[in-house]
Amino acid sequence: MPIPGAGGKIRSVLLSWPGISAHPHQFGATEYRLGKRQIGHVHGDHLVDIPFPRKIRDELVATGRAKPHHIHPESGWISFYIRGENDVDAALELMRLSFNHAQQQKSRQDREQGNSM
Repeated sequence: MPIPGAGGKIRSVLLSWPGISAHPHQFGATEYRLGKRQIGHVHGDHLVDIPFPRKIRDELVATGRAKPHHIHPESGWISFYIRGENDVDAALELMRLSFNHAQQQKSRQDREQGNSM
């Protein structure tokens, strides 16, 4: 059962993070990006899908923090179902993990581009 207002709360928090923007995503979801990189997308008040490197994804699934992606279970993506109030905070923790990873990747790319000039 969806948690009314969960998607709005997630949106509000994510848009307060530096460099995050919101964009329409397929199936009525809202996609959140750091620059051009998607850190995840939210389907209404009930489902969050987030990309991770496979190693992180496997750890999140093994520890029960997330499920394999509902459509692409063998990918690096996870699905997180919002079923209770505490799940909103847990979803935000997972999005923060994706955001932090994206920031690290961006910093690494910026350094590499700076060194190649």
